[in-house]
Amino acid sequence: MSGPLWTSAEIEAATGGTATAPFEVTGVTFDSREVEPGFLFVAMPGTVADGHDFVARAFEKGAVAALVSRPVEGVHVLVDDVPAALEALAVASRARMTGKVFGVTGSVGKTSTKEALAAALARRHPGKVHHSVKSYNNHTGVPLSLARMPRDSVYGVFEMGMNNRGEIAALTRLVRPHVALVTAIAPAHIENLGSMEAIADAKGEIFEGLEPDGTAIIPNDTPYRDRLLKAARRHAETSVTFGSGDADVTALHAVRGDKGGSLVTARLQSADLTFTIAQPGEHWVGNSLAVLAAVDAAGADLAAAGLALGDMGGLKGRGERHLVKVGGGTALLIDESYNANPASMAATLKTLGAERVDGRRLAVLGTMLELGTHSDEAHAGLAPAVLDAGLAELILVGDATRPLAQALGGKLPVTLVANAAEAADALLARLAPGDAVLVKASNGIGLASVVERVAGGAASCST
Repeated sequence: MSGPLWTSAEIEAATGGTATAPFEVTGVTFDSREVEPGFLFVAMPGTVADGHDFVARAFEKGAVAALVSRPVEGVHVLVDDVPAALEALAVASRARMTGKVFGVTGSVGKTSTKEALAAALARRHPGKVHHSVKSYNNHTGVPLSLARMPRDSVYGVFEMGMNNRGEIAALTRLVRPHVALVTAIAPAHIENLGSMEAIADAKGEIFEGLEPDGTAIIPNDTPYRDRLLKAARRHAETSVTFGSGDADVTALHAVRGDKGGSLVTARLQSADLTFTIAQPGEHWVGNSLAVLAAVDAAGADLAAAGLALGDMGGLKGRGERHLVKVGGGTALLIDESYNANPASMAATLKTLGAERVDGRRLAVLGTMLELGTHSDEAHAGLAPAVLDAGLAELILVGDATRPLAQALGGKLPVTLVANAAEAADALLARLAPGDAVLVKASNGIGLASVVERVAGGAASCST
């Protein structure tokens, strides 16, 4: 980044606030734990804690100023409303951006696809691609991610999530993407939205913020493709589908690679491209097609993007792989602990089933949240995917998974436990050299603690 991220004068102009002294900042955060020297600390109000209570800690860690709604000790910008001021800073950041901006949403794979897209673009423009970190994809995370975008960024990649209708519409109008991508439609958040059609409509809101010459990237392999296309055509100059069948961007050939990934030849809008994917699983073929469709739509470097997909490692909680020392040998632990819904569960179980192992295949599966009245049916519906994966044994976490145990009908050994701690105990008692184990659940179940306990200091790996 050349020059400061923000000057005090720019922050004043954007927010309408008043600075107590001139300053320059190199970063922005509303989490005092993330503060680094040179940062602006945003004192966000909250239902549990108020950011103003952490201003002193932020200054101790090196913050040069704080954005506040009441005077504090230390250099600060005083505003009437901190969340509104952060949003105003986001708007100013987007207004000064002269490069291309991408928006990514979807029920499945949006964070992985966002990370892959950022890596694909950065291969040609290292250090010039800004993207939202973690899952900063909501009404506070998206403004923060925009406010963090360096002024000389060539590309910006932003993830947008939702729990209810109307939320993505508000976010996409802040992001104003040139390319808006929907990864997939699945029954995540169906408890709040009520139907798959409503989920598709909520995801389709991302097109409402498209720039006038914008492109919509839409999954072809969904019953809601035409619904998404209809929504896109109201706002997009161009709509591009990806996936199988008659998709605009499709895999002409895809075979499993020697190291567990895939070798793909894809037909794109402007050219055919042969590339490798480091990540295992058929769902990553679809993710890669979405990424390349977006890269192509922006006129970016396709060859560099293909190379980046071949080098991309696993993401923490979303496919990161660990070799775990077990009794004189090693076992493979696949960390999918961050999120889960029926579609992603089935996809990762299929990947486990294709894994070449010397021992057995095991899985630790926890509750899928936010399914409402569909929960029992959705959990029971995983039985075919579990059986097809060729598991030797299954550990289920949480009483909501009981319908899956019942649907399996005793066809393989199942252990039902109450929580993550019991799941770790059960897995450690069973894990043997040569085994491969998948750990997956909604983040709220806390199975990341199972990964941490079982993997310990094990290094991530590619196999």
